[in-house]
Amino acid sequence: MNTKMYRVEDKYICAAQEMYQLQKRLETVLRADCNESTQEGYQVISLYFDDLADSCLDATREGSDQRLKYRIRIYNNSLSRINLEVKEKQGSRVYKRVRSITEMEMRMLMCGRCISSSSSMEDPAFLFNLAIQTRALRPKVIVAYERKAYVYAPGNVRITFDRNIRAGRQTIEFGSGKISYDSLYGQDAVLEIKYDEFLPEFILQLLEQSSLLQTAYSKYRLCRERYQ
Repeated sequence: MNTKMYRVEDKYICAAQEMYQLQKRLETVLRADCNESTQEGYQVISLYFDDLADSCLDATREGSDQRLKYRIRIYNNSLSRINLEVKEKQGSRVYKRVRSITEMEMRMLMCGRCISSSSSMEDPAFLFNLAIQTRALRPKVIVAYERKAYVYAPGNVRITFDRNIRAGRQTIEFGSGKISYDSLYGQDAVLEIKYDEFLPEFILQLLEQSSLLQTAYSKYRLCRERYQ
């Protein structure tokens, strides 16, 4: 029996002025995410991996209903918290496996070496190791942006505004603070709405006041294509 909890994840292109107005409305009813370090939010930096055939990138381009993304994520350019993540997409729903790793484990994975793991498919380290051994999984691109997030406990709702999305290809420097980033062309602000089974009506009403354009926005794809 499958007990995994897949979450809905809807994405919308959001112009700067509209993003500002939406944030002001949401601030009156939702609390800010506990990760934020300033009033502006916090910085997210992710190192994405793919195999020799770029299977993850191709699946994203083709809009495949079933696909995986492999990444290591840090916050505010600090190595005090390093997350190893495997994000699985099934149609419009996502399931994320997450565990903390050390800097040494991070460096090992970046060099194509396996780290200690359980034998469970729920352990992202196990899935990373498997992909390294069978598909030569390696770092491909760095994705960075500033995020402002709001949460609402009923429905496990999380609403995020990501801006200044940029790409870096100096993957060997991940976590060092020495990365030179390149901005994306065109629109680079996105609103993401994530929840379990339902979105409260009052949040829907707030969002319906805006002319948002739903999109299959993929930061990983856009940052990879920045260099192609």
